[in-house]
Amino acid sequence: MRSGILTSSLAAARLYFLLIRASIRSRMQYKFNFVLSSLLAALIQISDFLILAIVMNKFGAMRGWSLYEVGYLFAVMTLSKTLYRTFANEVHNLEKYLVGGELDQLLTRPVPILFALFTQNFRLLPGEFIQGGFVLGWAMNGMLRSGQIGWIALPYTLLAVGTGAVILFAIGLATATVGFWITRITELQNITEDAARTAAQYPLVLYPGWLKSILLFVIPVGLVSYAPSLFILRGEYGGWLLAAIGGAALIVLAASLQFWRYGLTKYQSTGS
Repeated sequence: MRSGILTSSLAAARLYFLLIRASIRSRMQYKFNFVLSSLLAALIQISDFLILAIVMNKFGAMRGWSLYEVGYLFAVMTLSKTLYRTFANEVHNLEKYLVGGELDQLLTRPVPILFALFTQNFRLLPGEFIQGGFVLGWAMNGMLRSGQIGWIALPYTLLAVGTGAVILFAIGLATATVGFWITRITELQNITEDAARTAAQYPLVLYPGWLKSILLFVIPVGLVSYAPSLFILRGEYGGWLLAAIGGAALIVLAASLQFWRYGLTKYQSTGS
């Protein structure tokens, strides 16, 4: 029994990497375009933070949060989002599969539909990784030199990025699932993914209590960077906070997967 499960798992992993390799090879056929788009993406992303840095340099801390701390929030959110979009970008683009009927083609494959989506148009996002890594390195170096944090903050941060990617994926999957009922989900994604994630790049102390609660408990993007930073950067609450965030990420993921499975039962094929 165990050997059969192990064999099937290895076969699934082998198939996954074969499909990913094929997707990467197709993207690398135009190397100049890939390099240029990566550089432009990095410049666009870094410009957002540079504008914020110029403003904060002139007016000082943001409700008690230094530029290094805000840079840390910005970088963790960026890296979490990039990790999510690297491996599951087509979940975010589910609308085109629903509108164009491409989901019907994926349903005919002998693999779970979510697995099929993961291997569609696998994205390489070096520009976003470079930008996020640069800001994170700059922010952590500044806080290390001032003694605000120690080297233990590095593995904690890597944990926060991974947990954050899971949370963002769960939010994206739940939003995409709504498409099985309403088909067009771009406007909804603008709220649950783009606007919420942008808001959570900054300290949640900036917002009124009702909005802070929404960003922590309803659309939990606040658990991606702000909540773990309270312990990692400021030593608040204790190490149990990271464990609680990890547990919350698993709960949100399980709930979104269950919602996805239910949504699939409501999907009406374009050929029906």
